[in-house]
Amino acid sequence: MGFIDSLTLGWELASNIDNLIYCFIGVFTGTLIGVLPGIGPPGAIALLLPISFGINPVSAIIMLAGIYYGASYGGSTTSILVNIPGESASVVTCLDGYKMARQGRAGPALGISAFGSFIAGTLGVIFLMLLAVPLSTIALQFGPPEYVALMILGLTIVTYLAHGSILKAIIMATFGIALSQIGTDLITGRLRFTFGIMELEDGIGLVPLVMGLFGIGEVLTSMEEAREVDVLKRKIKGLLPNLKDWKDSIGAILRGTFVGFFLGILPGGGAVLSSFLAYAVEKKVSKYPEKFGTGVIEGVAGPESANNSATAGAFIPLFTLGIPSNAVTALLLGALMIHGMQPGPMLLRQNPEIFWGTIISMYIGNVMLLILNLPLIGLWVKVLKIPPRILFPFIFFFCIIGSYSENNSVFDVCVMLFFGLVGYLFRKFKYEPAPLVLAFILTPMLENALRQSLIISEGSFSIFFSRPIAGVALSIALLLLLSPFLPYLNRRREVISKLN
Repeated sequence: MGFIDSLTLGWELASNIDNLIYCFIGVFTGTLIGVLPGIGPPGAIALLLPISFGINPVSAIIMLAGIYYGASYGGSTTSILVNIPGESASVVTCLDGYKMARQGRAGPALGISAFGSFIAGTLGVIFLMLLAVPLSTIALQFGPPEYVALMILGLTIVTYLAHGSILKAIIMATFGIALSQIGTDLITGRLRFTFGIMELEDGIGLVPLVMGLFGIGEVLTSMEEAREVDVLKRKIKGLLPNLKDWKDSIGAILRGTFVGFFLGILPGGGAVLSSFLAYAVEKKVSKYPEKFGTGVIEGVAGPESANNSATAGAFIPLFTLGIPSNAVTALLLGALMIHGMQPGPMLLRQNPEIFWGTIISMYIGNVMLLILNLPLIGLWVKVLKIPPRILFPFIFFFCIIGSYSENNSVFDVCVMLFFGLVGYLFRKFKYEPAPLVLAFILTPMLENALRQSLIISEGSFSIFFSRPIAGVALSIALLLLLSPFLPYLNRRREVISKLN
């Protein structure tokens, strides 16, 4: 299929009335989730994942992807108005956005955030469209050993860039690997770690696991830390930035777009690291770096552009290699697999409607988000005033319904509640759930690729080091795992982890 034919197919799918509705549901929900502090895109996707089972795969991925990039838009609203990031990628926006709001410039801050996000999101989608096809062609040359090495490297980078202790991140990844082994071995047919429980013969479901970790776990943590939200009382006006604002911001928007997209491609990079690095870049190139943190518009434009383009970049390894770069794309990978799709280089050939339908819908979704985020600021301010005692029971209720609806199983609800408590304890003791989810989803694919590789090599592990791509990837992974014992690399990791 030629490039023009692919674009035509994508436009026909994305402009279908059903897909437009699902795109709107996704971006609206994503914006709402971004506005509400504490829930985040993983929790939102976990909540809506069961809903996607009853619709066609194209509509499902369009909706779930809309939540992902929509949350990046909404997160800036709370950062600017109440100094509380709606999601982690908007943390750095608080530094200058809230100061601008206190100076009576909440309108321009919100406006440049929306326009910057739109420009960066659109450019990010263009980069995704141009790079994904050639990269998937290259990826067709990969065999099982290369996939084993790349998956190990991806898990290692996520662990390396995790907050705090690298040992805790390794423990979480190991826990995810152990959980993925529960159930029936697809090759031998033997039961593994089921302990005589019949419901575990098919393994632990992805939906109750992620709804517990990200939904219930986040609710319990937020209830403990709940505090009154001091919403800006001053009237918001002047949402359209003036010429000086555009002159000061356009360079930051373009630089943030490039920084965000290419960091978004890297496993563990993502929107959080991108926004912090974009802020650091703007401070470095500025003629008045001392003013950053006092309410300069570049401090809003750069990070907000970076975190939106990073979401587009994250789809590159998902669609071309079938390897998620963060917890959200891991959930999207799980959604594709539940619908019988296998992300990777063959996705663009076997299921081009998934790729091109999602890509074109992201164009449309960015337009929807621009329309939503400027006129509806008043609505989002009202949403911020919803008391936690009303909001959290609804989230809890949806988690129970969602986990039950997948298999109509009370056991899945019990699993969800168990992992909700586990997720709460993880947050209390500073253990990140992202490495666990990535390992849980990747390990079955990693195991199959490992077995195929050993069959090809007749049991010799030398196949992983005699093939250049696999050897280089495994060497980098080993170097990162040994970084705590290498002073320079350990210092660099600590700097990056603080940015996250």
